Amino acid sequence: MECSFDAYLDIETTGLCYTDNYITLIGIYRCNIIGCELIQLVGEQVTKYNLLQAVQGVKTIYTYNGRRFDLPFIHRHLKLNLEEEFNHHDLMFDCWQKALFGGFKAVERKLGIERQLQGVNGYEAVLLWRKYREYNDLHALETLLKYNEEDVVNLKALRECLNRLYSV
Repeated sequence: MECSFDAYLDIETTGLCYTDNYITLIGIYRCNIIGCELIQLVGEQVTKYNLLQAVQGVKTIYTYNGRRFDLPFIHRHLKLNLEEEFNHHDLMFDCWQKALFGGFKAVERKLGIERQLQGVNGYEAVLLWRKYREYNDLHALETLLKYNEEDVVNLKALRECLNRLYSV
């Protein structure tokens, strides 16, 4: 018997506009009753084929603001409409229903979801990518990967917190 997965997905990009920028990193945190695994597609690994391989066996994809950001970027650049292929659940709208407004980091703080990496945000993620690409700064890449990992792991924590506190 094959266990289906839930996937927590977050992307990093070179900017906010999906027509002028590109995806630098896709993080997928795949979880089922047996456990979780992190998959990160970086740079040239960001392809339709690799993303489809990473979400194979997934039942539902969870994002935060994914309907307005992550999924349109993926659709534009990889020609893959994840909302047509999978169940998609944008946790931001659950937060809004519970009067938890703001970006993902603000909601995390309100709910007591912790991060090890402090002071890194989406803008800093763009700069980290540039440092890596322009100067082969492996520490910048390592920091970016850790930032993305915390994003996807904390999406799962957010979902669990909402379920526990509000029965979403």
